[in-house]
Amino acid sequence: MEAKFFPDTKKQNRGLKLISFGLVAIVFLIIGVLIATNLDLPSHSVAEVRPGYTGSSGYPIVRDDSGEWESPFVRVVDAVENAVVNISARAEDAGLPWWYQGVRYSTSSGSGFFFREDGYILTNNHVVKDAVDITVRTATGYEYNARIVGSDPQTDLAVLKVEPEEKIVTIPFGDSEAIKVGDWAIAIGNPFPQVGLDRTVTVGVISAKGRSNLRFGRETPLYQNYIQTDASINPGNSGGPLLNLRGECIGVNAAISSPTGSSVGIGFAIPINLARAIVPDLIASGKVSRGWLGVWLSNVTEREAKRQGLKAVKGIVIDSVFSESPAQKAGLRRGDIVTSFNNSEVLNVNQFSVLVTTVKHGEEVPVEVVRGGEEMTLYTTVVDRDAFLASHTTPEDSREIAVEEWLGMETITFTPEIARQIDIKHVDGLYVVRVYPGTPADRASITEGTIIMQVNKEPVTSVADLKNLTQKLTGQSRISLIVQEPDGSIARKVIRP
Repeated sequence: MEAKFFPDTKKQNRGLKLISFGLVAIVFLIIGVLIATNLDLPSHSVAEVRPGYTGSSGYPIVRDDSGEWESPFVRVVDAVENAVVNISARAEDAGLPWWYQGVRYSTSSGSGFFFREDGYILTNNHVVKDAVDITVRTATGYEYNARIVGSDPQTDLAVLKVEPEEKIVTIPFGDSEAIKVGDWAIAIGNPFPQVGLDRTVTVGVISAKGRSNLRFGRETPLYQNYIQTDASINPGNSGGPLLNLRGECIGVNAAISSPTGSSVGIGFAIPINLARAIVPDLIASGKVSRGWLGVWLSNVTEREAKRQGLKAVKGIVIDSVFSESPAQKAGLRRGDIVTSFNNSEVLNVNQFSVLVTTVKHGEEVPVEVVRGGEEMTLYTTVVDRDAFLASHTTPEDSREIAVEEWLGMETITFTPEIARQIDIKHVDGLYVVRVYPGTPADRASITEGTIIMQVNKEPVTSVADLKNLTQKLTGQSRISLIVQEPDGSIARKVIRP
């Protein structure tokens, strides 16, 4: 009988199963590779991210040098924690009653961090404002007397200097423009230094960018383009770093929004790109050289956005252009809508002012505008405001551009030339070119474009008149103004200094 081969069906089924499992495994491997690729993980990362697994906490985990899995925040903290310092500042108490004899001191505490190995520290201006002595305590227990190298209330930043006796750990500056809403953020600081909680680490995400029009009482800075984060920030965290997963500083923790005075998940940090722009000025001269284009601005309205065919109610409108200014030389005109400046999207007037500040003086930058519904790109050069005005002033016309700051607003003499530039009828008075948030002028509802005609029933026609009057107004609790509003109406305003 001829023998026939009958296959072993059990072995055949087992083989088919093994092949099926193998194919499934290969498919999942390919999917895993594609997912990891789409995550756009940086190729230079020092830690291996385990795809698809975040651990029981929900946070991502990475493999350390020993092969164990750990939080990615551990390496960041290990690298930079010792760069964060505790700052204690003692200042004269200016809130004493008039009858108090002698000097009383108040003490404030905050945070800061070394950004240069030779002892330079970045912090908030409000941490060291009016300080008569400052003590810096490092993570290793060293204490140093610090001096203020430079400070800027309008951005709420300050640079301190100590003479270190130890090896200094520093934190590099990152790029705050590159961060995205949803990115991880790490805050290190001293949330409650009075009970010894120094160098506390909190973690969250970037909640929003470009926050402005915030008010923090007397300490409210003019230039606002805050990063918002839900990483816990409390009062003593002011001046500490906000970090990305590379261990780079992307912001300087500055303020919180809270009904209780403690963190409720709404904290604000000053973008490090703004600090990067002004720190060299603070170190070189102790003050900031302000960038200037020579334009008066307003925010885009919904009506204007629709008329010009904009996709969103964003950008700023040029109300007028200063004669011989960088803006005029670049070809900017009244009515232009600026949508991008130096390759950054323009959202509003406050954010635009910050963008101008972050440009190095003398640098030519692109400006994208919409004019009559058509898009175009112009190029302008940012200059130092004070230097430009000084170089374009003669004794005969100096009163036209002299700027006088008073009760939280900047004023200039309202001249026929300015009236022509902004296309309104000329009246004698002072033109308000800027109002600082949270100041007496702001609380009195005075806005940019207001013309002050009388102060306590006395006419003012120039900044010289205002200087003479302010000497008589010292100590008064109420100051009455007659003003012309930007819409042309006449109103009475009362300022309480």
